[in-house]
Amino acid sequence: MQSEGKGRMAGRRDLTETTISEELVYEGKFLRVRRDIARLPDGAESVREYILHPGAAAMVPFDDEGRILVEWQFRYPRREHFVEIPAGKLDPGESFLDAARRELVEETGYAAAEWAPLTTIHPAIGFADERIDIFLCRGLERRTQQLDHGEFVDCEFVTLGWLVDELRAGRLTDVKTQIAVHWVERIVSGIWPWPSFERYPPA
Repeated sequence: MQSEGKGRMAGRRDLTETTISEELVYEGKFLRVRRDIARLPDGAESVREYILHPGAAAMVPFDDEGRILVEWQFRYPRREHFVEIPAGKLDPGESFLDAARRELVEETGYAAAEWAPLTTIHPAIGFADERIDIFLCRGLERRTQQLDHGEFVDCEFVTLGWLVDELRAGRLTDVKTQIAVHWVERIVSGIWPWPSFERYPPA
């Protein structure tokens, strides 16, 4: 991947910004905010403020009928209800796959026996370093939902067709869910191949 990236940059200007100083201006329960001074490509200096995010894992869980398990959540920053694929942040030292397997059980009450990587996204590159790895999973087994204090999530199995219709109607606005639906639609239609699944003992 690095060599491909360098190939795309061939003949282009080097737009790299280098860090001169770093300052942690806020540290909360979940997020931290930094204010850095950066050297720009032309030699000038500028302030760069951004959010430090621990990273997250998301998943598209399929049942035996090919339906997809989604969540309904109220997201306070937007004061709206959203349909989303299950997701959650990484714990310290945790891999993206381990986080996905743990979060699936905690948020939905299901464990999955087979997992495959789908894609990696950086949803807010202008103001955060957040990375989300998205997985496909199947072979679902019922467990007990283990929501955090203050977390309220309703789960539902829906068809891919319903998700595509919601996307086209402009009602599916969560970015990780939009991207996952685009990928899955191409895979299910045969345009793109299915990724290779690996078996793991259900959590």
